[in-house]
Amino acid sequence: MSTSDIPIIDLATTPDLPAAFARAYGEVGFGYIIGHGIDPALRAQVFDMNRRFHDQPLETKMQVELDGHHRGYIPINTSTDVNSQLAEVTKPNQSESFMMMREDAAHDPAHFLSGPNQWPDLPGFRETLEAYHTALLRLGHSLIQIALAATGATPQAQAETLQAFDTPTTWLRLLHYPPSPPASAEDLYGSAPHTDFGALTILAQDDVGGLQVQTETGDWIDAPPIPDAFVVNVGDMLHRMSNGRLKSTPHRVINRSGHERYSVPFFYDPHVSTTVTPLPGTGTPNYDPLNFDNFLRAELGAAYDHHKSPPKG
Repeated sequence: MSTSDIPIIDLATTPDLPAAFARAYGEVGFGYIIGHGIDPALRAQVFDMNRRFHDQPLETKMQVELDGHHRGYIPINTSTDVNSQLAEVTKPNQSESFMMMREDAAHDPAHFLSGPNQWPDLPGFRETLEAYHTALLRLGHSLIQIALAATGATPQAQAETLQAFDTPTTWLRLLHYPPSPPASAEDLYGSAPHTDFGALTILAQDDVGGLQVQTETGDWIDAPPIPDAFVVNVGDMLHRMSNGRLKSTPHRVINRSGHERYSVPFFYDPHVSTTVTPLPGTGTPNYDPLNFDNFLRAELGAAYDHHKSPPKG
């Protein structure tokens, strides 16, 4: 697989979107989405806020440090993929980020990850992110309908599963990757090799590059930026729902460009109460049912505990 093998799907002109999605995500697991209807000006505003937030002094950003509801600022050298099964990860990711989720008035103990966001004192920041979040919610809802149809599940199973996305679990992340030295260690990553654990990831990246996708042979190829396109990939939960028909493909970020890199991934996942299981119509189940709430508690609990621990060494 080469760079040109990462397919491009035009939501506005492709005649059979589920078939195109099934081909792209059954073979590669990654694709460029164009014709999506997201205002380029809004996207540019989000990147401007990304840069403005990360340009602030560390002590200012730390005023909204990541909390137990997984919202806020994650400093550089504190986020290590402790659950990675794709590489021996001993060094923290060379990135910093701000995390926004769905805005709730208060935390509901009955619903994991519910709660209000933390907002920095930065003019226009909250308004811009909330507008972008709303726009990406609409796009995510359209894409998950296409994805469910691409699984080959029965119409009833598709309709029932779509209800799990009526109140989705969402994450909007503003990422900043400082340039790594050209001669840095091979295991020093902007983002270590991983698969995304949710349903769909909708990524906006700047023009610097650095995202790489793993091929079936284990090689890594670049997924360079295409103007106004989103890089969309399937996560582990949608892989399980599809009974393995849609691939959750490993990817990583290495920024040796000599430039600052910024990206904005939006993660679109089912409600935390969802039981994730292969859908009827996709064949004999290859995966046992999995409770998304329990999975997230284990996954994020380990990451948050590691983040709050003092750096070692």
